Amino acid sequence: MHKGSNKRRGDDDEPRQWLGSTRLMDLGDPRLRMRAAALVQLYHSDREKALAVYAYVKRLPFERPFKMSPRSARDVLDSGFGDAPDKATLMVALLRLAGVPARLRVVVMRGEIMRGLVDGIGTINRPFVEMWIDGEWQSTDTYIFDAAYMAAARQALRASGQAWSYGVHVESPMLWTGHGSTSMSPLPMDADPMVVQELGLFHDPQHCMASGAFRARHVGFMRFLRWNLLVPGMRRAVDRVRRWVPPAARAEQVTTR
Repeated sequence: MHKGSNKRRGDDDEPRQWLGSTRLMDLGDPRLRMRAAALVQLYHSDREKALAVYAYVKRLPFERPFKMSPRSARDVLDSGFGDAPDKATLMVALLRLAGVPARLRVVVMRGEIMRGLVDGIGTINRPFVEMWIDGEWQSTDTYIFDAAYMAAARQALRASGQAWSYGVHVESPMLWTGHGSTSMSPLPMDADPMVVQELGLFHDPQHCMASGAFRARHVGFMRFLRWNLLVPGMRRAVDRVRRWVPPAARAEQVTTR
């Protein structure tokens, strides 16, 4: 996925169907409604509202929680952190409350993109959030990692000489600008060697897990169990990335002690 229009033949692109509540996104929840209202109260255009929601969700620290089922938007809001599915759920809920049609496009990617955070997994599912703005679907996955984490991860990648690790690409853009789609991959999706398969369009992670495409690849309970076993190590790895110091700076620290 790359910058530019994200319209595709065959997609059900009727925006109005991507505005309602789901079990994970209770749009009647008072706290969610208050948060959405506070974020967009000074803005009028859908682009401005979407950018305000995006900025809020991106600032939430990236962290994998223990869980045996997908977390609701309210759960993520209350905790103040989340992984990719968590933050995607909250972002879609807040966008819909702001009147901006939103949905997920879930993409299966090679597990090697998570090298350095969690090793030995074959694939991961990455939710791209799509928003209907100015007559087209715009997409991004840059909301997943907070800015401090992304900056440190990109520096670590440059020092290592690798293109993909820690969930990001060495040339990953830091932000979605609200003008076209922006992906953490510099390559179009159909030319990206990290992309294995698209699972389709969904309201939220639970909707995805109920799909035939997901079930053909995963057993839901076992997937959560396996990830929970990986959580402690992944949290330590995320913390190491956040505290990453360039080799030259490390050497300087040693010589000045």
